[in-house]
Amino acid sequence: MITSVFSKSRPINYVLITTLLVLCFLLFQFQSNFSSITAIQIGEKVTLLLILLGSLFITNFITKRNGLSKDNSYTFLLFFVFLILFPKTLSNGSLIISNAFLLLALRRLISLQSLKTPKEKIFDASLWIFVASLFHFWVVLFIILVFVSIIFYVSRDYRNWIIPFIAFFTVVIIGLMVDLIVGQHFINLFLNKIKIDFDLKYIETIFQNIALFIYILTAIIAFFSMVFMVSKKALNMQASYKKIIFAFIIGLLVFFISPNKDNSYLIFTFVPVSIMLTNLLETIEKYWIKETILGIIIGASIITYILQL
Repeated sequence: MITSVFSKSRPINYVLITTLLVLCFLLFQFQSNFSSITAIQIGEKVTLLLILLGSLFITNFITKRNGLSKDNSYTFLLFFVFLILFPKTLSNGSLIISNAFLLLALRRLISLQSLKTPKEKIFDASLWIFVASLFHFWVVLFIILVFVSIIFYVSRDYRNWIIPFIAFFTVVIIGLMVDLIVGQHFINLFLNKIKIDFDLKYIETIFQNIALFIYILTAIIAFFSMVFMVSKKALNMQASYKKIIFAFIIGLLVFFISPNKDNSYLIFTFVPVSIMLTNLLETIEKYWIKETILGIIIGASIITYILQL
């Protein structure tokens, strides 16, 4: 049933997942004290919802535009499933915004495979990553992915290696100007976020533990399947898949070193895992195996979402 519905890219699939995300978001945000919520808070939550929906469609665009999957809706579905697996993600505004900018950067880096306007794409990707780091500092580690992309495609032109630094100083200069004009000491607030914390003792309930176990198991299977699968991909696509693997590893690193972390900090790995798992599902020929895998992941996500409300 699930496989037959999402094995093709149909408009109804996108409408269904979008509707479910809106319902899950509203249910989690407004589950209590609805009467005490101000108009400003409602506006903030609506903005977060729009950014989440935008992230969902950017993910789909990255996958389809760059040929990272076949004509199906698995990636679109899986990104939504991982969001509700960790419902705290739905209320963490800084992570949602940071991840959205990161997806814009990833879109430009993956499209480097066309070798059209590489300098503009490197600058844009670097700029989006540094902007994303303003909302969660350790996302700055994704700049490694920019240099990896340069190595894959345009390493011979020395100017490409300088562009990320130009993007960095662009963000710094704009940040200093805003700080001087507004006078809110944004720079100091940003610098105070530069902390490392490897503590993983944040689990509050057994349901959070179960959700984390499900995701880790899924991510490990998706990761190793992609590692062994990448050499079998078309030669011109191998670099793109390698960047997805690197994005997953960097996302995990961001999670492990972030201070005051919880499961929602895994959001930076959701898209890479969704793409890798989609490719695994595409290689499975037996219908019942795909149906079982998707059924377990979706069922577990729904149950843990309800239990974490």
